[in-house]
Amino acid sequence: MKRLLSHMDSTVLTMAVLRLVSASVEFTAAILIFLNNDVKKALFINGLLAMVGPIVMVASFSIGLISVADQLSAGKLVMIIVGVVFILIGVFK
Repeated sequence: MKRLLSHMDSTVLTMAVLRLVSASVEFTAAILIFLNNDVKKALFINGLLAMVGPIVMVASFSIGLISVADQLSAGKLVMIIVGVVFILIGVFK
């Protein structure tokens, strides 16, 4: 395992860890919903998850963009940022 991690790009590793944390939060929420067995509590937990997902997405995008920013043109960076903004608008509206 140590050998595998030593050859992995730190940016990719960070993005993967963020996704693993997000998946753990989602899994924990599913267990809580199941254990509570109450629709109101389930809706509350789902509402909290609606905030976690976009935060993880933006963090992951940001880490990746910072890593490749010097390889992309300004126009491509603007298009990516506009795309992320549209996704967030779609999620929160």
